[in-house]
Amino acid sequence: MLDVEAALAQAEADAGLVPPPAAAEIAAACQVPLFDMSGIARRAVAAGNPVAPMVRDLTDAVSAGARPYVHLGATSQDIIDTATSLIAHRALGVVLTDVATVADACAALSEEHATTVMTARTLLQPAVPTTFGLKAAAWLVAVDEARAQLDRVRSERLAIQLGGAAGTLATLDENGVDVARRLAERLGLAEPVMPWHTDRTRMAELAAALATTAGVLGKVARDITLLAQAEVAEVAEGEGADHGGSSTLPQKRNPIRAVLIVAAAERAPGFAATILHAMVQEHERAAGAWHAEWETLRELLRLVGGAGGHAVHMLSSLRVDPARMSAHLRSDGGLVMAESLAHRLSREMGQGAARDVVRRCSAESLERRVPFADVVAGDAEVRRHLTDAEIAAALDPAGYLGSAQALIRRARAAHREQP
Repeated sequence: MLDVEAALAQAEADAGLVPPPAAAEIAAACQVPLFDMSGIARRAVAAGNPVAPMVRDLTDAVSAGARPYVHLGATSQDIIDTATSLIAHRALGVVLTDVATVADACAALSEEHATTVMTARTLLQPAVPTTFGLKAAAWLVAVDEARAQLDRVRSERLAIQLGGAAGTLATLDENGVDVARRLAERLGLAEPVMPWHTDRTRMAELAAALATTAGVLGKVARDITLLAQAEVAEVAEGEGADHGGSSTLPQKRNPIRAVLIVAAAERAPGFAATILHAMVQEHERAAGAWHAEWETLRELLRLVGGAGGHAVHMLSSLRVDPARMSAHLRSDGGLVMAESLAHRLSREMGQGAARDVVRRCSAESLERRVPFADVVAGDAEVRRHLTDAEIAAALDPAGYLGSAQALIRRARAAHREQP
């Protein structure tokens, strides 16, 4: 808020409304250590916001000649909204750096494990073969899209606010638009077409972009928590020996970075909902809805900032176990290849009949607890249409990956085009 007050005085000096020495004096006084933060907080209750007591203290801190120019033409909401945009702009710089690092890590995993075959799971059940590289490529695309959304909000939608008491900038006469332009230039924020006191689209877009980013990072983390389960153990967080330890169970190695990211992702939608709910505001100044944004947006920034930092560490140290992935693919004797077999049989006997045969073989494998490959090898109907070599090919996970490699290449190419 003090940065905004300093920039406002300097912008008004540039526009010829404030004597340059007065603007310089105001800017020099806008230093946080010179202010009693606790005192401002206590007195903020009476005004309903902290700007009023801060401006009184700032006015007292300058000479009599500069006092008339402190906070000239602005209202409390102008300072808080611009300060919020400034805080978000600075915070998103950190978040975007982390998210870009996360995307690079996903890209590296997609390349390293492009041919690491594993089980794809739908509704938490084995489905068909995929590769860990394709899973990482899917993470990559989502992270890059969230990053692009955050970057657009940061560069285009975080704007200064300058409207005066009711959006007319009356105390600046005909100079209001000029001052607003100069203020935006000084702070490195967007210049809005007009004051947006009760048009909260910008804050809604910020909240949505943050919540989306939290959700994307949460998706990656959720996958890792599932793959890191002891019964699965296909990946593990690879930090120090004490990482993820338990206070009571010495054998535990919890995927704690992933857990913290998921926790942030669980909370973020509620904060975003508060911001969206607060969009319905009264006339030219809201009675409560605007105030509801303050802590909500700050908490969203903290949550996503934390999630991004944890995601960098989680992915940079991730240990992938291709052997474990391969073992799981074959643990049920090839049931994960049922679709592949049905697809191959359908060329010989039609889709419906092929599915019926494979469904019968699958049921027998499950009921008798016999490997699917053994049931298929002994099934007369299957053998009537396919040779041993054709059956073996249909049950080979590496031979049923479709366009996985092409999709990984597309994801990596799109990532390289990111600014």
